[in-house]
Formats: sequence, C-alpha cells, structure tokens
Amino acid sequence: MLLKGKRIAIVVTNGFEESELYQPRKALEATGAETEIISLDTGAIRRWSSRNSGEKLKGDLDIDSTAAEHYDALLLPGGVYNPDTLRQSPSVLAFIQHFFESAIPVAAICHAPQVLIEAEVVRDREHTSYPSIKTDLVNAGARWRDKPVVVDNGLVTSRSPKDLPVFCSKIVEEFAEGRHAQHVA
Repeated sequence: MLLKGKRIAIVVTNGFEESELYQPRKALEATGAETEIISLDTGAIRRWSSRNSGEKLKGDLDIDSTAAEHYDALLLPGGVYNPDTLRQSPSVLAFIQHFFESAIPVAAICHAPQVLIEAEVVRDREHTSYPSIKTDLVNAGARWRDKPVVVDNGLVTSRSPKDLPVFCSKIVEEFAEGRHAQHVA
C-alpha cells in the first residue's frame, strides 16, 4: 500500500468541516496510512456539516502530549471556527512550524490556511483557499491561485469541499513522496 507505515497528524478543534476531515482521512487510510486526530485537549470535538453543528468526535491526542517529529505528514481540515481557534494556540503553531522546518508534507483545505498564516509559513509560496481568505494570504506574502488544488514543494492546498476528490488524490501522492528539500519556510 502506498502509505503503509506512514503516520499522519490531523489537527482539528470544534467547528471543523466534517467532509474536510472524513474524506481525506478515508483516502489516507485506504492507502495504508495511520491517522491520528490531534486537538487542543482530549475532550470531544464538535464537527460542522453544511452550516449545522454535527455530532462530536473524540480526539486521539491533545496537542501538548505529542510531538510533530512522530509524524510523516500533517492534514489541516478547514471550517470557519476550527482554524480561528487553532491559530490562537502557541502549541499548534509550533507543531505546524516543525513540519515546515523539517520539509515534511502539509495539506490544508478551505479556511485552514488561516492557521498557516499565523504560523508564518505562507510567504513566497503558492496557495489556494476558500475565496474569503485570499486577501489574508496575499497580505501574508503568499501567491494565491484560484485552482481546485495547488501544490508547492510538499504543501497541498485546496479551496473547498467541492474540490475534495482532487485534494484527496493529491495529498496521497505528496504524502507518499515524503520530505521535500525546498519545503522549508
């Protein structure tokens, strides 16, 4: 299997977009990856689906009880509330920065690049995102593209749930490739 033996960190908190976690996770696990849900604490996390609050999901680990070096890739689902909360956590920002400093693949969809902006890892990189955060990315020094998926040296970004098929395919490919020499922010 393409991702057999790879550990993928999925960082989320309350308000994550349900489809942006479950569909990529299913694609990763179908190719052999082991995924772990990491959140701000070990309590239940409320998901979001089609403008409605969904059922709760239990995280596997809290951000302060794991280390980024234990993972082969990072997935950041979007949602409106999820990234807004995550970007306020110094622990989450440090976790994300480790992936960029170590040239380890990262994938972010929809509003999730807001967390990347706060982690200061977007400058001089190509991105796409939900249209409402285009200006935020550009102001942070990113080169924004209106495409279903954009890849920049191991960083995979996508616009919204409608782009999930191509996003899922591309993250499997990039995560299988592993470290990217030019990935360092």
